[in-house]
This record gives sequence, structure tokens and C-alpha cells, in this order.
Amino acid sequence: MRGKINTHNSNNSSSAITREVYEASLHNLQIELVKLQRHFIKYNEKILIIFEGRDASGKDGTIKHITQHLSPRETRVVALGKPSDRDRSSWYFQRYVPHLPAAQEMVLFNRSWYNRAGVERVMGFCTDAEYKEFIISVPEFEHMLVHSGIKLFKYYLDISKSEQKRRLDKRALDPLTQWKISALDNLALKKWKQYSLVRNEMLARTHSLTTPWTIVSADDKQLSRLNIIKDMLSRLDYANKSRRIILPDPQIVSAYSATHLERGLLAS
Repeated sequence: MRGKINTHNSNNSSSAITREVYEASLHNLQIELVKLQRHFIKYNEKILIIFEGRDASGKDGTIKHITQHLSPRETRVVALGKPSDRDRSSWYFQRYVPHLPAAQEMVLFNRSWYNRAGVERVMGFCTDAEYKEFIISVPEFEHMLVHSGIKLFKYYLDISKSEQKRRLDKRALDPLTQWKISALDNLALKKWKQYSLVRNEMLARTHSLTTPWTIVSADDKQLSRLNIIKDMLSRLDYANKSRRIILPDPQIVSAYSATHLERGLLAS
């Protein structure tokens, strides 16, 4: 008999889901994603999904299971490496613009321009002036994208310090995931507090009604994965939507608000 998947999140709530339930739910949601793809191809829509979060927060796995059964011609994953010398001398958003979705496309960014508000700021890879310019201009940039017809989603996957440590330790031991290890992994826990502070500022200053952040309690990979997909599907139009299976759990996925910080709902 296959075991249960134990779940918990940064709010210290707990639950359990059987593997059979998880796999059946994922299968049904992936069918909905195929329906969605038919719709955005037919109606020339452009969908952009940004995934942010600490190292090992579950971005890779979520993206993998969203795209698993979708046509690769109309679905692209963007995970840019270190900027080149030319990138560093160009307009900051310039290296991202060529990867934006055209009509009939869904593009998923595994980290994005928000690197400047996260790792670059914590590690000193950008100047204070560059950061200030970014944090002022990014809302305007994203509003331009939305006004041009792009449907933009921004997810922040939030995990606890203990869960990040567990995942990073596991990553180092697993030969199938060791490719993910970077020189910055060792600093992720050492600079936990700094990452929390810049995350808080990033969310507060770049959240708006036009380009809102959605917070995902991601200590349980399976529940966060299912609920991100449900949230996406519930917010997009497509034919023959199975509404009863796409209602996200508000304990897992919720729209960002100042109360997340005031009530300590984000890992700190």
C-alpha cells in the first residue's frame, strides 16, 4: 500500500493527502491545462507566469508538472543564467523582453526580473542606485505588459527555514538533483533574515491591483503544486471548465496583502 504524503506549511497547520489522491488530482488538473491550452491557442492569448521564492521552494517541480502534457510549441520555460557583460550594460529588462509570450503562447519564468530585488540585492550584485531604479520602474514595466494584452501571474512560493534546510541537504545527497547546487546554496540559510527583509519590501512595493502577487504556502510540495494549478485555472477563461475541481485552498494560495507581514504569515 502506498503511503501518505504528510503536509505542513509556514503557518504550522498540518494535513495529509494520500499519494493516490494527489496523483488523481494532478491528472485531472493536467486535463484542465490541456483545455486551457486549446483556448489560448484558439483566441491568440498571451500568458506569462512568474515563479519566485527562495532556493528549493518548489519552483522547478511546479513548472515541470504544469508543462508536462502541454504542447512545447506553445509552452516555453525561461530560466536565465548569469547576465553577461552586455546584459549588465543594457537596460535591465532588455534581456527578458525577447522571452515574453507572443500570441498563442504560455511562458513560465523560473525566476525573473525580480532577481534584482532578491539575490542581487542580498549578495551585492547590484548597486543601491540600480535597485532603486528597478523597484520604481518594475510596476510601470509590468503595467505595460498587461495593457499590451499579456495575462500576467506572479507567484511567490514561501517555505520555512527548516524545510529549506531539509531540501537543500537532500539535494546535496541525490545524484539526480546535484546539478541544482550552486555556490549560493550555502549562503541561503546564513542570509535567511536578509532574504526575508528584501522579500517583504519586494512584495509590498511591487504588488498592485493590476499586477498582484499570489502567496503560496509551499512547505508541502504536492499541495502547493496542486493549488497553484487550481488558482491559475480558476482565474483564466476556457471552454468546458470543470469548476468543482479547480477551487484552490485559501490556506495554501492567497492574494498578497499587508496582513501577510502584520500577522507573520510569511516565513521570517
